Amino acid sequence: MLTVAEGILLCFATSGSVLGILGNGFILHANCINCVRQKFSTAGFIFTGLALCRICVICIIISDGYLKLFSPHMVASDTHIIVIAYIWVITNHTSIWFATSLNLFYLLKIANFSHYIFFCLKRRINTVFIFLLGCLFISWSIAFPQTVKMFKAKEQHRNVSWQFHFYKNDFIVSHILLNLGVIFFFMVTIITCFLLTISLWKHNRKMQLYVSRFKSLNTEVHVKVMKVLISFIILLILHFIGILIETVSFLKYENKLLLILGLIISCMYPCCHSFILILANSQLKQASLKALKQLKCHKKEKDVRVAW
Repeated sequence: MLTVAEGILLCFATSGSVLGILGNGFILHANCINCVRQKFSTAGFIFTGLALCRICVICIIISDGYLKLFSPHMVASDTHIIVIAYIWVITNHTSIWFATSLNLFYLLKIANFSHYIFFCLKRRINTVFIFLLGCLFISWSIAFPQTVKMFKAKEQHRNVSWQFHFYKNDFIVSHILLNLGVIFFFMVTIITCFLLTISLWKHNRKMQLYVSRFKSLNTEVHVKVMKVLISFIILLILHFIGILIETVSFLKYENKLLLILGLIISCMYPCCHSFILILANSQLKQASLKALKQLKCHKKEKDVRVAW
């Protein structure tokens, strides 16, 4: 049984995950409509894939959390570990790959650099995404053997302390290799944010003598994208801190309150960042406002019918 504090936090985690699924579902729906009406763009593909992967990530985090809370014996089973581990590696790495691709897409479209390498990357943006896709496959090829290593550790230590033996000896090395692709994509995002900051500084320096509408719009776009990138970096760090708290609390301390807290923190990245993307993207923002107006109109019509 859960305590009152644990129940409140679990309700908060569940409601937040539902909102995250709805937010990502809206992004998915809006981009699918744009795909039908217009030609499918690179940005549309990235948004669609990102939203779909994040829905899967949220579902995995919440379902795994509920199993750890209410059916811990199922978590200890081989089948559950194998299924969750492989699906988690695929969806989480792919989600961060899509987010990194979106960050690079923003950089190549918005930033202004005179270096010939930047011009080459800007002209061959699809080649950049193919390179990142290759990095994603490499990260999977490194992560899957580490997952197998964890299963073998369990087979060798078929008692309650197998987790402690494995995590005590190989925790740092195994988890670095397991998340090597994620670390690489995270570093790419850091570099992207740094380059965008330099681009903004250069732009402001060039435009100091001119006061124009173009200047304000260009600066505004730079700042908006930088906010998206910085929020992504912060939320991704919190995401992995939450996963670490959740794992340690389940394996070592068996503290349900700490586990739920880790669940909330780990869900913040796939949930909150999607709403940040909606607010930052003009098309998604307009579509969301239109949807809210339609809901209000539908509610008014329903109230009128009830009154009659």
